[in-house]
Amino acid sequence: MPFQSDTSHIPIPPPGEDELPYDDGEPMESERHREQMYLLIEVLKLFWQDRDDVYVGGNMAIYFSELQAKKNDFRGPDVFVVLETRKRERKSWVVWQEDGRTPDVVIELLSATTEAVDRGEKMRIYAKLLRVPEYYLFDPFTGVLEAYALDRATQSYERISHEANGDFTSARLRLRLGVRHGIYHGLATDWLRWLDLEGRVLPTGEEQARAAEERAKAAREEAQSLAARLAAYENQFGPLPGGGSA
Repeated sequence: MPFQSDTSHIPIPPPGEDELPYDDGEPMESERHREQMYLLIEVLKLFWQDRDDVYVGGNMAIYFSELQAKKNDFRGPDVFVVLETRKRERKSWVVWQEDGRTPDVVIELLSATTEAVDRGEKMRIYAKLLRVPEYYLFDPFTGVLEAYALDRATQSYERISHEANGDFTSARLRLRLGVRHGIYHGLATDWLRWLDLEGRVLPTGEEQARAAEERAKAAREEAQSLAARLAAYENQFGPLPGGGSA
């Protein structure tokens, strides 16, 4: 009779990101909600493109316990940021695969169908189970931004008063959040934007390209202006000493 080893005592490891569903099952509420999510994620990824110790994600599943993973009843945040981690592609954020790391910042985009959950069950989970230090709520249609900081003693959120201009400073990210009017993917409205500590808007890829184009145009115009001034000088006074114009 062949030898059969007894493996009943070996614990079965919990499922990881390759086994768990990675779609959170909830589509974005509207085109504006979707574009707002893309905007916040794109800008941070561009700003931190040279860092390998930060992860920026959105609209993806977060798993924080085996029971919750089995029930699959928690929808991931619209935007979240994790510091002191490794930047790599992920299907979902599985806390027990990430050395216990949970998001440092979460942003939820409010809508009529999600606001009660964002202010209720999700806020409770972020505070008591995931212990997310900073929680932001933004309504893309009203432009109202709210900020909350975690009180670790009570494991609950305290609302933060905005600054004089309506912005908030993220102590965790050393950045600011504020509402600014602009155009993103052809849609002109008031967007929630990341700002540096001096209040300058962190640019999107499109804005970076447009700024580079404007700088190149200004340089061409300056070169043309210089050439015209040199030509005018030479017409009046003759070639410049040393062989004429450069």
